[in-house]
Amino acid sequence: MEWYELYDVAERYIEIINPCSKEKIIEAGEVLGLGPHTRVIDYGCGSGEPLALWAERFGITAVGIEFRPRAAAKARLKMIERGLDKQIEIIEGSGADYHPGDHTFDIASCMGATFIWNGYPQAIRAMKEAIKPGGKILIGEPYWIKETRVPKELMEGFTIYYEPDLLQMARAEGFTFEYVIRSSQEEWARYNAANWRSLVAWLKENPNHPDYDQVRRWLDSEQDAYLRWWREYMGWALYILTALPK
Repeated sequence: MEWYELYDVAERYIEIINPCSKEKIIEAGEVLGLGPHTRVIDYGCGSGEPLALWAERFGITAVGIEFRPRAAAKARLKMIERGLDKQIEIIEGSGADYHPGDHTFDIASCMGATFIWNGYPQAIRAMKEAIKPGGKILIGEPYWIKETRVPKELMEGFTIYYEPDLLQMARAEGFTFEYVIRSSQEEWARYNAANWRSLVAWLKENPNHPDYDQVRRWLDSEQDAYLRWWREYMGWALYILTALPK
């Protein structure tokens, strides 16, 4: 099983595939100033729930880019079922390879998928080419909570930054933080538990599957990492980036 297929298995019971609530996605849309004339591109859109929420609430039009075939298919079906397929286009492919033309969109978003460009600063650099002058960027990103206590072995395993560093990297690309929406510990817990529930269900349904051991190892490692490290040392937030007049 490919690495991205493990996420397909883990997201059975998840629509917003990050530790974030529907209400906070809507709040982000309000701060972004979304409306019927707003055009959005969402990189790594998953099954498309944030785009669907924004289209229903604010009337946006959008393009969602998703690398995983199953997630992209689920997103397309969702848009059809909710009557949004005329507003939201879902494209299967890598966000790094999608070039719609410079400065085409009002908003560029990437929630939990800056790895598309190998990291947070590279993501800002790429997304700013997609937005019009005066456009905004929305990034969903993890961050370290306790600078002095994060174990060295944990820091070496992830490319994650402290929030002051996230701000400085945004400034280096010509942006500042306009707004931050942090996920709660309850949202973080529910997101991880939903992943576990999905993986457990798959394992019970597929005891003889050739990838059973791989999925079981993934479940074990995700549980161990959350209970031992993530809930204490790692946070997650939506960052809204805007450029100020020079």
